[in-house]
Amino acid sequence: MSKLRQDRILDEARQTAGPIHLMHVFGIAAETAMKYIDTVHPECRSTLWR
Repeated sequence: MSKLRQDRILDEARQTAGPIHLMHVFGIAAETAMKYIDTVHPECRSTLWR
């Protein structure tokens, strides 16, 4: 079940680069949403916090 949820979040992240959308739809934390966004959109990765 966990793998299915992860796949669904990744699919949604591919459709939008908005972490707030992921947070609202899946009830995940900001840090978690950013990890998904960074995974599927590495070109948008922020370097400010690293």
